[in-house]
Amino acid sequence: MKLQSDYSFAETVDRLKTAITGKGMTVFAEIDHRAAAASVGLDMPPTTVIVYGSPKAGTPLMIAAPDFALELPLRVLVREQDGTAFVTFNEAETFKGKHGLPDPLTDNLAPAEKLISGTIKR
Repeated sequence: MKLQSDYSFAETVDRLKTAITGKGMTVFAEIDHRAAAASVGLDMPPTTVIVYGSPKAGTPLMIAAPDFALELPLRVLVREQDGTAFVTFNEAETFKGKHGLPDPLTDNLAPAEKLISGTIKR
């Protein structure tokens, strides 16, 4: 899912990290692709991936379908294009049955999706 943020790139990144940690989840990493590109003399628009999750929500998924660990922790991409921030993430529905995950367990992922959508809109 790709959504346009109502906030600047930097504010979108900050708001998402604050919202994620505010709901008791962990931000495991923040990957700044623009900085990585600059380190090798390349330029690109602001592009950051936030890697986040919750062992409480994710562990039952990995117990039910061990290969689902490839999908965890979750990720959300924030990028800027022509001065507008966009947020992209995998919808919970896209994980149904993936790696043998039983359909009802995708409900564990839905709250994060709603949190992201609600955080980037005024």
